[in-house]
This record gives sequence, structure tokens and C-alpha cells, in this order.
Amino acid sequence: MSTNRRCFLTGLGAIAYGDLLTGATRQPHFTPKAKRVIQIFCPGGASHLDTFDYKPELEKRSGQPMPGGDKDVTFQGANGNLMRSPWDFKPAGQSGKPITTKLPHLAKYVDDMAFIHSMSSRSNTHGPACVAMNTGFVFEGFPSAGAWLSFALGSENENLPAYVALPDIRGIPPSGPANWTSGFLPAEHQGVAFNAADPIRNLDRPSGISANTDQATRDFAQFLNTEHAARHPGDSDLQARIASYSLAARMQLSAPEVANLNAESKATLDLYGANSTNPLVAAYAKNCILARRLVERGVRYVQLYCASRASGVDGLLNWDAHKTLKSDYERHLPILDQPTAGLIADLDARGLLKDTLVLWTTEFGRMPTHQEGTLGRDHNPDAYTVWMLGAGVKKAASWGITDDFGRRVVENPTTVYDFWATVLHLLGLDHEKLTWYHNGLNRRLTDVHGHVIKSLLA
Repeated sequence: MSTNRRCFLTGLGAIAYGDLLTGATRQPHFTPKAKRVIQIFCPGGASHLDTFDYKPELEKRSGQPMPGGDKDVTFQGANGNLMRSPWDFKPAGQSGKPITTKLPHLAKYVDDMAFIHSMSSRSNTHGPACVAMNTGFVFEGFPSAGAWLSFALGSENENLPAYVALPDIRGIPPSGPANWTSGFLPAEHQGVAFNAADPIRNLDRPSGISANTDQATRDFAQFLNTEHAARHPGDSDLQARIASYSLAARMQLSAPEVANLNAESKATLDLYGANSTNPLVAAYAKNCILARRLVERGVRYVQLYCASRASGVDGLLNWDAHKTLKSDYERHLPILDQPTAGLIADLDARGLLKDTLVLWTTEFGRMPTHQEGTLGRDHNPDAYTVWMLGAGVKKAASWGITDDFGRRVVENPTTVYDFWATVLHLLGLDHEKLTWYHNGLNRRLTDVHGHVIKSLLA
């Protein structure tokens, strides 16, 4: 699938201009396992060593110098000795996969997960690393994965965007909208950002304008836009702008309904933890419910954030636990745990998990040592863990291995390109064929790299 700006109307496989206005569904390259995606993102660099990558040797040798560690140069300076996780790991599920005891709800679903323990990042700085995880490039301006999916497959609901980003109540992630940008793809493919606490703004009709006047104005504007677009068939920016305004008009009716969590039963709210006395648990839980409601109504890609940007106090607003890992993660892990498990259970109960792909991601891992003079961990771009479950994913699978301390990958090194190549494959897309002509190159989400991890396919 390749195109350029001058032949936009024909380069998508003869997609009519009207399809842009109605959000038409487009066909994948081959029969997909998954139709839609929920990507959970934990900004700050969630520690693999304190969540999903159990290291008995790290426990055994905690307090000792790490072999070869004196040669390491990390983000915030010198490192101390090896430091075990503050919490025990316990075998979970029939597979016996060890995960931290601080995630008791998610532990129930390890047999459904496929773990990648051998991820690495091209940056050890939060902003570029977040952008790299979401777009494949450390530099801003490239389309995010959700934008590529919107471009490739379109929307299943003409009244809702194909791509929605749900920022955490605590704020946007490092690099903000660059994580859900459309980049050089048409602007209609950018993620629409809102959440349960902050619904889409400016959808209501001004009180001084009647419904008939509003409709007549839109009809006249559409007539002018259509005439102008016919005279400028190569102007994809104009077409995207028209499409976005048309979608906004339709969302005046659809968006309030999808964001109305009052329609949910008490049992569902309790399942997610939406009634928790912890306001951060409750807020993330409501975003998880909103994510389910969105995919249930045909939104193609939902990006769901658990934590936000950096703050003046490391680890306060996100997973960046440089100084006080134990207290930071005793705050963050419960926020992630029950709502995410509730989302998985609810998707499964409603039959959505059979064609929905759920991803858990972060930008990099953390060091097996403590930072000198602290009880926290520094950034580790050389090893981190992600997982996926749902449509087409092999159950109880693990791919890749880090060394005895979780410092570096020693088996099956995996890049973001491999990760996204696998995700696209599950969605019926060949990552080498999903391209957009830009600045003399056929650009891809996977750049010029990437291999499908077949061991993770069901």
C-alpha cells in the first residue's frame, strides 16, 4: 500500500473522496486475526525487574557489585550495588509464570499473555524513547502506530474517529501529542485525545444557534468544500481538513453517548475498580471502561495511558523511580493492576477479545542496580519487557531472555520494528507493504527493519 500526496485519491486503492468523509473501512492485505487494538502505555520506563522479568540471581546477589557494572554509564550517573525487587515474585497460572506479587489481579491472566522480555530502545531519554516506541523513530514527526492503522484500515464507525488517545488524569506523557500524531499522513489519522474525566471539547452547539441554522451552515460549507476539493484533487491536507470537520459534526451525537459511563452497571464499575476510594485507581479504571466502549463501537485503535509526564519529583506522576522505587511502585502498581485486569476480563466476557489485540508497553526498562545514594533504579534502554494478548496471540508464551540480572538481552534481541511488524501481521497487514511516499522515500512504521515474531502467533 503506497501513495503520494499528488495521487491521494487513487493511491489508497481507489478510495473515493466520499470515503474520507464517512470513515469507510478498508481491506487488509490478508485475513486478519485482530480487527482492533488497545495499547496500554506506562510512561516513565516501567521496571521489568519489579513486574514481569523474574531474576533469582538478582535476589541472591542483592547488595553485591554487578559484574562489569563499573563500566556502565547510565542516565543519571553512578550506580551502586545490585538491588533485588522490594517484592517477591510468585508463579502464576497453569504456566507458573513468575510475576510480582504486587499485581495479583493481572496474575490471573498470565496464561493469556505473550511476553517479550528482550526489547531494547534506541534512546535512554523519556521523550524520544516514548516517541520511538509509538512511532518507530526517536525523532518527532513520524506517524504513530495508531495513525498507520487508521490509514490502512479506516474506521468501523463513521461517527467516531478511527484512533483515540486516552491520556492519564495526571497529564499527558513525555513528548505529548507526538505519541499519537499522524506525522506526514493526512491529518484525519491523528489520534483524537480525550478521557473519561475530560471529554471531547467544543462539541456542543452554541446556545444562540438553532439546530436548523447549524445544519444549514454545515451543508453550505460542505458544498463549498466539495467544489473546492474537486478543483484541487491533489490537496490531501484540504481533504483531511474537510473530513475532520465532517467527523466533528457527526461526533456531536455519538461522542457524548460513548463517554457516558453512567450506562455501566455497578458490577462492571466494581470489576474495573471505578468506585475505588483511590482517585487515581478510579480515574484509570474509568479510562479502561471508556477504552472498551470505544472498541465496542468500532474505534480501530485506542491508546490508553497509565501515568503521565515527568515531574519535579522523580516517580511521582509516572514510572520513573530514580530514588524511591518501593514507595513509587506501591503507588503505581495498584493503579495498573485491577483496572487492566478488569478490562481483559470484560473484553473476554463480551466476546471482544477474540478479535481485539491488547498491548502493554513502556519506553525502556530499569537497571538491576540502585542509583548511588538512593533506593531507585536508573534508565536501562538495553532491556525491557512488553506483552500482548488477545486475537491471534499465542497463550502463555515468552520470547527473549535477559541476563541473570536483567541488565542486557542475551537471547532473541527484539526491536520496536519487530514488535510492530508482529502487531501489523495480526491485523492482516504486511509491514513492508504498508507505506507512504514522503520526501523521496516510501516510509514505513517499521522503517527498513522488522521481522514478524512467529513464535508469538497462535
